[in-house]
Amino acid sequence: MGLWQLNADTLARSRFVVSSFAETFAALKLLHVGVAAHSGGQLWLRDHLPGYQGLLATDPVTGLLVRAGLGRSWIADFLCPTQTDRESFAETVARVRKTRPEDARANLAVSLAGPLPAALERDDLPERAARLLEYVWEETVRPYWARRRRVLEADVVARTAQVSQGGWAAVLDALRPGRTRWLGESGLQINLHRNPPREISGAELFFMPVTPKGGWVSWEEPDRYALVYSCAGVLADRGGRAAPESLGALLGPARAGVLMLLGSPMSTSQLTAVTGQALGSVGRHLRVLLDAGLVERRRAGRAVLYSRTAAGEVVVKAAGL
Repeated sequence: MGLWQLNADTLARSRFVVSSFAETFAALKLLHVGVAAHSGGQLWLRDHLPGYQGLLATDPVTGLLVRAGLGRSWIADFLCPTQTDRESFAETVARVRKTRPEDARANLAVSLAGPLPAALERDDLPERAARLLEYVWEETVRPYWARRRRVLEADVVARTAQVSQGGWAAVLDALRPGRTRWLGESGLQINLHRNPPREISGAELFFMPVTPKGGWVSWEEPDRYALVYSCAGVLADRGGRAAPESLGALLGPARAGVLMLLGSPMSTSQLTAVTGQALGSVGRHLRVLLDAGLVERRRAGRAVLYSRTAAGEVVVKAAGL
């Protein structure tokens, strides 16, 4: 298993950050696979996969670069630098573009676990990678970035609340179930690969949510490390399920939608991100649902989380859900 070893100070200084570059790279991975885990991703692929495939059809070298760089179990390091919360998307892509050609080829050999195809024995691979990442950002992520950023910020709020409620161990175990796990004794399992442990004490450690399903780790040795994970499914799925007409007739469609989402605790910022409703509207819906005894609230650190009561569950089940 992959293992990072870190001291208490490093974990205490670690933080959740929203990364436009990580979201773009996750979008690239999703376009590469061509299959989404939730309805929101399926709709996004319907709109953007043909354009992406058409682009690579006219540029087979870049298509080969993507297939080699994403590999089967390892990503070429130069393709996914670790963006900090002090760096713009353009600045991060500039670092991809400045990669030395020989380093890019060496990274690709690692991700391929073998020799490079002859077509990739060239010096313009960093430039090609940077242009492709810029295309994915401009055409497939940036048009939705305002909403995606709200979704990612909502996930950060929820994870931060979990730290205050259950401690770091519970949060780390939940980031990528089955892959990440706090082992105690300063050990953080990051994946299932059999690699030597890395000592990262004293480095910056970031946790970065993305909306597509999947995740990875990246680093800028020895100073910066990141663990990228999928945000909560209900947040990522902009397709969602509409409230049944019967429940909508009883409560109103918007309020019924809020009640449906509260099968698990959510904050007002999360609800705002998921529903697209204004913060004031969400607050009014929650007040009505609270007064009716259909939802309850509790504080988790600085966040206030709402969830359905037993009465709320009865109402939702009666609607056929």
